[in-house]
Amino acid sequence: MDSVRTVSDTKREFYSLYTRPIDSIYRRVVEELLVEMHLLSVNADFNYDAIYALGVVTVFDRFMAGYRTDSERDAIFQALCQATGRSVEQYRTDATALMDSLEGLSAEDFKAAIDQTESQNPLKDLFATLAQRERMKYSRLFGIGICTILDRIAPDLANQREEREALLSSLSQFLTLGGDKLQKDVDLYRSNLEKMKLAREAMADAVAAERKKRDKRQAELAEKQAAEAAKEAPAEEATETPSSDTEAATPQAIETESEG
Repeated sequence: MDSVRTVSDTKREFYSLYTRPIDSIYRRVVEELLVEMHLLSVNADFNYDAIYALGVVTVFDRFMAGYRTDSERDAIFQALCQATGRSVEQYRTDATALMDSLEGLSAEDFKAAIDQTESQNPLKDLFATLAQRERMKYSRLFGIGICTILDRIAPDLANQREEREALLSSLSQFLTLGGDKLQKDVDLYRSNLEKMKLAREAMADAVAAERKKRDKRQAELAEKQAAEAAKEAPAEEATETPSSDTEAATPQAIETESEG
């Protein structure tokens, strides 16, 4: 019987695939996502689906926004997916297909999908498939996928807490998720997004302040060097150019010698 892959194994593989150091505030995001994806991948009750894929893609894209270059960010996500057993193409393709299928839907369609009352509704079949599973391992990433769906079809609900909570509660009951885990995860996700935004702004301010200090030091050094060069210039001229007294005395000396 094969041994269950450990968190250490997954981390080791990730850092063998992406060998460059990751900036501090982003490293925490990557490692938390890596551990969560690993724990789900080895859980017997977990089933991969498009909503989970959307949650993974959303978390990575939103929290890693602004990280260095696009190529480095893509390389990190590639390593993250590969280390946890799936390809980045599968995550991106499934997430994109789900988002594309939501075109033209509204909050009413979301509710109808929960009630299973509309025939032409892609969410209806998706929710029905989830509800029919004998075992369903709920995850925070699945919850964020649901949040992303709502943000896409009903962005106004972000500021209408009661209506959003009612929809999430109905979905939780339909999928028998139990308790208010879905709502708590959505609230925590939104809160962490705001914290990450503030952290990025603070980091940008710190970088700008350090750049300003460096520019000031360079300007002061240049000014000092220019002042020193200006002081040295008259001294050099004095040693190279004869004085006026010497020039005046020379013809007189020549004349005296001639008379003698």
